[in-house]
Parts: sequence; C-alpha cells; structure tokens
Amino acid sequence: MKEMSDEDIVKLFHSGNGEDKAFRALVAKYGERLYWHIRKIVIDHDDSDDVLQNTFIKIWRGLKEFRYEAKLFTWMYRVATNEAINFLNEKRRKTYGNSQEITPMLENQLESDTFFCGDSIQRELQKAVLKLPERQRLVFNMKYFDDMKYEDIAEVLNVAVGTLKATYHNAVKKIEECLKISDTLPTFD
Repeated sequence: MKEMSDEDIVKLFHSGNGEDKAFRALVAKYGERLYWHIRKIVIDHDDSDDVLQNTFIKIWRGLKEFRYEAKLFTWMYRVATNEAINFLNEKRRKTYGNSQEITPMLENQLESDTFFCGDSIQRELQKAVLKLPERQRLVFNMKYFDDMKYEDIAEVLNVAVGTLKATYHNAVKKIEECLKISDTLPTFD
C-alpha cells in the first residue's frame, strides 16, 4: 500500500467517514518517528510508550481543528514534545518535589535500560546529551538524531531559526567538552 501524503490523510480525516483509516495512516507514517523523538526526551521505553499513546490521543482530538497553520509533522512533533516535557515535569515533581534537577533520574534510567542497544560510545553520547539544559537537549536531538531542518525545529519549538542555530552550536560545544572529559577518565575494565 502506498503511503498517503499528509494532505490526503487530513482530507480523509475530515471527509466524515474516514477518521479511523486516516488515524491508522498517521500512526503508520509517524508512530516510530514520534516514538524515538519521545524516547530521546524521556529515556525509558515504557514511559515512551505511555507518552506516545497520550500524544496520539491529543493528535486525534486536535485533528478536528487542524487547518495547516503548520506542517502536519511539525505540529505532531510539537504535541509529542509538549507531552514528553509535561510527563518529565510531572515525574520530577513526584520524585523530587520542587527540584528542577531531573538529569540524575534520566541517567539512572539510561544505565538500567534493558532496551538500550547502543555501544559504550553511544551511551556516553547519550549521557552527555542528558547533561544539556532542556532546550539545548531538544534542539540537539531534533537536529542531530532526527536530521530536522532548522525551519521545522523552529516551528516545533516556536523559536527563531537564528536562536536555534546558536542553541545547537552551544549544545555541540558542551557535548564535545563533556566527551573530552570522559575520554581522560580512567577505565576499570
């Protein structure tokens, strides 16, 4: 079966009798991509599945009002990003109270994640990314891992392109510095 265009999916959804088919097409087209976007934010596989479900519920409800003020996929990324951040904020509040620090919890999840399939270098990169401030982490993940254009990231995060470029540049510098430091640490293997 040929993949439907975003425009065709939205038209089918609004046709009055194609909501279910349109929604299945959206999940098939974007489910994996959104899962990995969410996963890079919340780290844990099970949490990512939960956030993805909530994301698609919000997308389902929001499609009724979707009128192409944004690209469909960037709108969906915005929904997924907001759901993931809200999830982390709620988890942080429940775990740490009013503390703003969530990095140790995410690093612990990364270390204990049985679904993580990368090597030690990839794990170190992920740890370095987790040390970034939230906005830098989001921008880095979308640009580096998802290979999104700055214009699309700007649409998702509602930030100017110039600001994103500076944010990405600063994130890369911090990651490079963090990885240089970890290269100098002794190993006990």
